[in-house]
Amino acid sequence: MSIFNELQASLEEAVDIQQGTKKPARVTRYEVADVKAIREDLLKVTQAEFAATMGVSIDTIKSWESKRRNPAGLAAKVLATIKDNPQIYSALAAH
Repeated sequence: MSIFNELQASLEEAVDIQQGTKKPARVTRYEVADVKAIREDLLKVTQAEFAATMGVSIDTIKSWESKRRNPAGLAAKVLATIKDNPQIYSALAAH
């Protein structure tokens, strides 16, 4: 099967799933962290402090907090870890 045929079959399957005529083979869901709640309520730090500790720009923190973008990859894992164990943040901030 050529890559074109594979893509076409995949798109046809996506349409069927969207229309409800076929069930997806698997569904993966990720919990998106409430970055603002973690930063303000749990850690009580500024956006600048949080950005420096997370190694990202203040604009990235703002976009996460406004839900324009979602943290992904390692950032998402770090946020989930901080949410479960806020003391981790202090260790990160020390480096």
